[in-house]
Amino acid sequence: MAVFDYIIVGAGSAGCVLANRLSADHAARVLLLEAGPRDTDPWIHVPLGYGKLFNRKRVNWSYESEPEPNLGGRRIFTPRGKVLGGSSSINGLVYIRGQAEDFDAWEVPGWSFGELLPYFRRSEGSLGVSDIERHEIGDAFIASARAIGIPANDDFNGERQEGTGYYRATTKDGRRSSTAVAYLRPAARRPNLRVETEALATRVLFEGKRARAVAWEQGGVRHEARAAREVLLCGGSFNSPQLLQLSGVGPRALLQAHGIAQVQESPEVGEGLQDHFYCRSFWRANKAVTLNDDMASLWRQARIGLQYALLRRGPLTIAAGHAAAFVRTRPDLKRPDAQIYFINFSTAKRGGVLHPWPGFTLSVSQLQVESRGSVRIQSADARAAPAIRYNYLATENDRRVMVEGMKIIRRIAGCAPLAGYIVREEFPGPQVQSDAELLDVVRRTGETVFHPTSTCRMGADERSVVDSRLRVRGLAGLRVVDASVMPAVVSGNTNAAVIALAEKAADLVREDAR
Repeated sequence: MAVFDYIIVGAGSAGCVLANRLSADHAARVLLLEAGPRDTDPWIHVPLGYGKLFNRKRVNWSYESEPEPNLGGRRIFTPRGKVLGGSSSINGLVYIRGQAEDFDAWEVPGWSFGELLPYFRRSEGSLGVSDIERHEIGDAFIASARAIGIPANDDFNGERQEGTGYYRATTKDGRRSSTAVAYLRPAARRPNLRVETEALATRVLFEGKRARAVAWEQGGVRHEARAAREVLLCGGSFNSPQLLQLSGVGPRALLQAHGIAQVQESPEVGEGLQDHFYCRSFWRANKAVTLNDDMASLWRQARIGLQYALLRRGPLTIAAGHAAAFVRTRPDLKRPDAQIYFINFSTAKRGGVLHPWPGFTLSVSQLQVESRGSVRIQSADARAAPAIRYNYLATENDRRVMVEGMKIIRRIAGCAPLAGYIVREEFPGPQVQSDAELLDVVRRTGETVFHPTSTCRMGADERSVVDSRLRVRGLAGLRVVDASVMPAVVSGNTNAAVIALAEKAADLVREDAR
């Protein structure tokens, strides 16, 4: 059996960071396991290419939730990255740190915003975070948001998040800057780093209470490797709790139901799932300047392709969000509780065909979510998808914020200059007026915005899955390093926070090794 100092399971946003930082010590032998392939799909590296990857199972776990009780029993399609770079290779590229209050509210020693800020800055130096190109309807959106009292904000990652402006994105020189590109590639030739792709981890193996090895399947063959120091789980908020449960770490009754021998009872493994819920509205424009129009014309498509190939500019460089507004849905709130997205195209189905008319999308997601769900194995077979229960809209406040956010969208759209670009509201349409009708739209059409967290919660209390150094409680040689350890979802897109978290985790691992 091969022996490594560190075995990292999952080459996503966190795993690639750890692989780089830990292998920088040339005496440390590091194995990185990734269930998906290498990031060779060309659409991964074109920013707007995320739309091509939405349903591509080669690089995407393509999960579906269990029927959601507050959404009429609908199952929610849930893409997650299964490729080097993980979700940072297929996401919408929007870079948001979150609000300082998010991290301070975790109340975990060492994880306040002030203590994490140096790691955000370090990661931004490695990643490359760039401004998004402006667009005339984006300018109009921002001007209309300001006209209804939302302050201008040129940097959502600055002193305050509240306000309206353009996003920044994880792009560099017009190409996606995933953690595979920014962190793994610079380390790939180190002789002490071994990367195995299409390697599905099936179990963490224990000697008593110490994690000693990892088993995985690759090309139909079972492999094992031994960890002299630590096993680091970086599979994300679905796959990390799944692997813990498969390995005998989790709620006793769940493990017994699937015939899995218990190594450590940890009732909260897989519990506490949070995610940002998201609802879209579509607007027909009176000027053919949207991406819908670009894609409807072969000549314009050719121009866009040439512009990107020669200059690395134009619509192909745009992230999933173009401009935004972080807003308070009640004036008495101390900080924004909703995020409004402006996107310069519209499509009935995400990842599908664009509407055949000039159109753009205005969407809302709640920032500080109350509803919590779960992730639980459905089989002792690691190839079986876990049962994902988001439990969206479980609280009155979660429902209220979504409805108020839809109203704010209409206020912005109804104000000049954006109103001057609009022919009509295509969806949900002017016939939908009351709060009850808006809530019905949210229930029928709302979806994930791909920010799952909190299924392996860290904390100072004994019930938390991991402690403040991300070590799994009751066990040795095992940590979790990904979005699952966040006690609550942060206010905004989560990729930036995961990368900063992994930067800090690398320091913790090295400190403990010394």
